[in-house]
Amino acid sequence: MKRVLILGAGLVSRPMVSYLLNLPDIETIVASRTVSKAEELIQNHPRGRSVSLLVDDDASLHRLIAESDVVVSLLPYIYHITVARHCIGLKRHLVTTSYVSDAMRTLDTEAKKAEVILLNEIGLDPGIDHMSAMEIIERVNASGGKVVSFISYCGGLPAPEANDNPLGYKFSWSPKGVLMAGRNDARFLKDGEEVVIPASRLFASFQLIDIPEVGEFEFYPNRNSLPYVQLYGLEGIRTMIRATLRNRGWCETMQAISDLGLIKDDRIRQDIAKMTYRQWLREFVPGRGDLQLDIAQRVKLPIGHPVLERLNWLGLFDERPIGLDSGSNLDVIAKTMWERMQYKLGERDMIILHHQFEVFYSEQQGERIESTLVDFGEPGGDSAMARTVSLPAAIGVKMLLEGKLRLTGVQIPTHRDIYQPILTELKGLGIAFKERVQLFS
Repeated sequence: MKRVLILGAGLVSRPMVSYLLNLPDIETIVASRTVSKAEELIQNHPRGRSVSLLVDDDASLHRLIAESDVVVSLLPYIYHITVARHCIGLKRHLVTTSYVSDAMRTLDTEAKKAEVILLNEIGLDPGIDHMSAMEIIERVNASGGKVVSFISYCGGLPAPEANDNPLGYKFSWSPKGVLMAGRNDARFLKDGEEVVIPASRLFASFQLIDIPEVGEFEFYPNRNSLPYVQLYGLEGIRTMIRATLRNRGWCETMQAISDLGLIKDDRIRQDIAKMTYRQWLREFVPGRGDLQLDIAQRVKLPIGHPVLERLNWLGLFDERPIGLDSGSNLDVIAKTMWERMQYKLGERDMIILHHQFEVFYSEQQGERIESTLVDFGEPGGDSAMARTVSLPAAIGVKMLLEGKLRLTGVQIPTHRDIYQPILTELKGLGIAFKERVQLFS
C-alpha cells in the first residue's frame, strides 16, 4: 500500500482528503497541529490516519516524510522549503498549491539529481489558470496562430445570493493570506509596454469588467505577470496581465485600509491585549478630533463616503476589545474581517476564472477567445474554493502514485503531460470551461 502525507488540515483540504481516501491501496495521513481537524477530515476511514504535528518538530516531520511516497504541503508557504529539503534528501515527491518562490526555484538542480518532482502552483490560481491557458495556447500554436494579448481574471467570491455585506467578500481561505496578497507590487505588459504598480497603489489601479452571464466586477493586477510570458511560450506578446476579481466596493475600501497602514506585518505587538479597535485605529490617525473625520481627511474622502461606512461596519470605530494577546497590525485587521465575513451555514461561494485571448492567424484574420469557468460551492458541503484548489493537486498526487508523471525538478502544470489528464478529470467532476470565439479582421 502506498502512502500520501498531507501536511495541514485547513479550509481547502477536505476535497483532496476525500478524493485520496476513495483511491484503492493508498493510505492517506493528515498531519496537523490541531489533530481534531485532521480527525474530522479522516472520519475514521480505514485507509486514513490523523497525526499531531508541529512543523517546527524537525525529527517528527522527517520521520513522517520518510514513511510516505508523496507529500502534499498545504501549510503556509514559508514552510514549503523546509518540507522540500526533507523530500529531496529522502527522495520523495512534493506537491503544493503555492506560487514558486525564489527559494523553491533554487532547489531545481538538487531535486533533479534526486529524481523527484517539486510540483507547485497546482491549485486554482495558480493552477487551473495555467492549465486551461496552456490548453488554448497550444491549440492556437498548432493551428498556426499567434497570441498577441492574454488577460486572465480569477476570483473567489460569495455566490450572488450570499453577497450580503458592504465589502462584497467572504473568506473561503485564510484571511491573513488574502490580505498579504494585496501587499505585492504588480508588473504586467500592456500594449507592448511594461507597467509597474507599487503595492501602495495596487487597489487604486482597479478597473471594471463585464463577464458574460456572470456580471460586472472590479479587477486589479495580480503580482508579476511577466515570467508567464516565457513560461507560457508567448514571446512577442504585447499584452500579458493576470488579474484578481472582486465585487464592487472592495478595492476602494482596501486602498483606504492600505493607506492607513493597517495591513503592515512588520512587528509583533504585545500591547494590543488591552486595546480596543478604536484605540488601535487612532494610532494610525493621530489627533483629538472626530475619528471618522480625521480618517476622511487622511485618505482624502468626503465624510459619509461608503468607505467610511464599511470601516464602521468592520467594527474599527468600536470601543470593543481586540481580543488578541499579541499580534501584528495585519493580525488585527484579519481578525475583525474574519469575524464579520465568514460564510453562514448553507451559503455558497463562487469561483470565476475568465481568460481573454486575442489571436492572429494572418494579417487579415483574427479571433477573440473567451474561456470562462464558474463553479459554485455545495450548501453544507465543500466550497468551490476548496474543490478547485485541492482537486487538481489530488489528481496530480494520483498521477505520481501511479507512475504517470515522469518530470523531475521544480515544476508548474504547464506541461501537457500534467495539464491534459488533470483538465480531463476535472471536467468529469463538473469543473469545466465554457468557450466563446469571435472572429475579427
